[in-house]
Amino acid sequence: MHPLPIASPAELAHSQVLTDNIAQKITESGGWINFATFMHMALYLPALGYYSGGAKKFGKGGDFVTAPEISTLFAKTLARQAAQILAESSGNHLVANMLELGAGTGILAAGMLLELQQLNTLPAEYFILEVSDYLRQIQRETLQKRLSADLFKRVVWLDALPTNFVGLIVGNEVLDAIPAHLIVNTEAGLCERGLAFERELIWQDKPLQKGKLHDEVSTYSLPNHYLTEACPAAAGLINSLADCLKQGVILMLDYGFGAAEYYHPQRNQGTLMCHFQHYAHSNPLINIGLQDITAHVNFTAIAEAGVSQGLSLAGYCNQASFLINCGMLDLLAEVSPSNMAVYAPLAAAVQKLLSPAEMGELFKVIAFSRGIEEDLIGFKSGDKAHTL
Repeated sequence: MHPLPIASPAELAHSQVLTDNIAQKITESGGWINFATFMHMALYLPALGYYSGGAKKFGKGGDFVTAPEISTLFAKTLARQAAQILAESSGNHLVANMLELGAGTGILAAGMLLELQQLNTLPAEYFILEVSDYLRQIQRETLQKRLSADLFKRVVWLDALPTNFVGLIVGNEVLDAIPAHLIVNTEAGLCERGLAFERELIWQDKPLQKGKLHDEVSTYSLPNHYLTEACPAAAGLINSLADCLKQGVILMLDYGFGAAEYYHPQRNQGTLMCHFQHYAHSNPLINIGLQDITAHVNFTAIAEAGVSQGLSLAGYCNQASFLINCGMLDLLAEVSPSNMAVYAPLAAAVQKLLSPAEMGELFKVIAFSRGIEEDLIGFKSGDKAHTL
C-alpha cells in the first residue's frame, strides 16, 4: 500500500481548526458524538468542511475524478435519457425543467445542456441545488465559459428544493457523501461507533438506542464483530425529492449494492472510503477537512424509500448497462478511429466508464418516476430492479 501524500503546513493548520471544532462539539455533547455528526462536520461545516472549504476537489489537481470529468461522452449519453424524460414530462400545460443535486464543477450541467440543445429538447430552466458557496462559484465559472449567454440564462441556483417540480432530478455521486452512521454488532448486541476526544479523536462504541435506526439494522441479521454503515439521511433525501416531484423522474448514479450484497458476511469492515489527492484509504480520522469521506450506497434502502412515498421504481442497473442503453457506444462510433488523437482518449474513457473492473459494475443507476408512462431507455436491458 502506497504511503499517503503529506499535507502542507497550511492544510494541516486548516485541518487542526476543524478538529478543534469537532472536539468542542464532542465536549458539548457529553463526551461522544456519532459518526454521522462527525462526517457532517468534516464535509460540510461552513468554511472549514471538505466541501465548503476552498481546496480543489475534482480532477487532476484534486482528490478524485468523477464520471463527467472522465469524458464529455458521459454528459452527452446522460442527455439522451434526459431528453426522453423532458419530452414525456412536458405537455398538458406543464413545463419541464431539470434539477441537479450537488453539481460538482458544473461540467455535467454544461455537457448536458449543450447536448440537449443539439437534441432540441432543452429544459425551461436548469436548477442547481448546491450547499457549497465555493463550488457554486466554480460551477458559475465553468458554465459561463462553456455555454452561450442565452443558454447560461437557463441555469438557476437554489437554496432549497422547489415545490411541484416537473421534469428530471439528477444526482451523480450525491448519496455516497450523505453522512452515515457506523454500526457494529457485538456479543452484547448492536452498538453505534462514534467519537470521543482524549488529546486526539478516538473511536468509541455505545449501545445502539432503540428506535428507527435500530429497527432497520436489526432486519439485516449481522454476524458478530461486523462493522457496517446505515444512512437514514439518504432515504430522507429521497423522501424529500418525492415530496417535491409533481411529475417526472428522479435519477441517481452512485457506487453501491443491494442490501443482500451490502450486508454480505464477508463485507465485515463496511464500505467507508476516504479520498486524498487520488489515494483511497479507510481512515477518516486523518486529514480532517482535507479529504473526501464516503460510504457505498444501500440501493435497497433507497428503493424502499422511494416506493414508500408513492413513486414507481422505474429501473435499477449497473452503470455500464445504463450508458450502453442510452447510446454511449453509438456516440463513440461517430468519431473515426483513424483520427487517433481524438478517438484514443475517448475510447480509453469509455473503457473506464463501462468496464466491470473500473466503474461499469460497481456504479449503479436507480430511477423513480411519477406520472411517466413510457419505459426509460436507460433500463431497456440489464434492469436488475428485481434484485433489490
